[in-house]
Amino acid sequence: MRSSDMLIIEPGVTERHYWRELWRYRELFIVLAWRDISVRYKQTVIGLAWALIQPLATLVVFTIIFGSIAKLPSEGSAPYALMVFAGLLPWQLFASSLTGASGSLVGNANLISKVYFPRLIVPVATVAVSFVDFLISLVILAGLMAWYQFLPGWEVLTLPFFLLMAFLASLGPGLWLTALNVKYRDFRYVIPFIVQFGLYVSPVGFSSAAIPDEWRLWYSLNPLVGVVDGFRWAILGGQSQLFLPGFALSWAAIAAFLWLGIRRFRKMEKSFADLI
Repeated sequence: MRSSDMLIIEPGVTERHYWRELWRYRELFIVLAWRDISVRYKQTVIGLAWALIQPLATLVVFTIIFGSIAKLPSEGSAPYALMVFAGLLPWQLFASSLTGASGSLVGNANLISKVYFPRLIVPVATVAVSFVDFLISLVILAGLMAWYQFLPGWEVLTLPFFLLMAFLASLGPGLWLTALNVKYRDFRYVIPFIVQFGLYVSPVGFSSAAIPDEWRLWYSLNPLVGVVDGFRWAILGGQSQLFLPGFALSWAAIAAFLWLGIRRFRKMEKSFADLI
């Protein structure tokens, strides 16, 4: 082994090499991610079926409540169901990533208590399952577009950028929650409530354009507002408009949550093996 490939663990030195260590342990990330995907889908029918049923059921409920009963407007001339599903895609990716990451350290207690590796790998690896669910939901989106004969524009090429935005939006709070969940085990009962509350305060079942102008910028402090609006702009093209000041504010909120999440996680990381 070349000396340049060696990582010598000395007091205080590991801290400076932490991010380099993450890259050195990339194979462990792949193993953990593949394991989580296998557990979710291997030799199961409900795992794959649930990835289809859940978004479809939510789509029907939101379309009926907000579109048919409340008669809220869609984005441009886009069908209301298509607008709702374009918002469901990033929301489900966010919610699934957040929920998975929050319990990831406790779920891997045996590994963490016996083997040294950068603990950040564990919550990040859980996002792989959420990404597979996202790909399955894209099939439903393609079916809806075919049903409504809706053809996306060039904006759909920017979808990977907003996918990254959704991942970062879930990572910050996810790291904070998983660190708290290690120390306070009953905190796991609060997480479903947070996710459910977030669904109703985010523009998933309705367009953010329905928010009054004087409140729209403040509303964008919710990071999911920028994520959902970005997805809709990418999928619906000219039928949806990005509120650029709010979009920039959502990015700032994502950056702030990400910084706080990493800071809290790194601060508690050394004690994870003892607490678990």
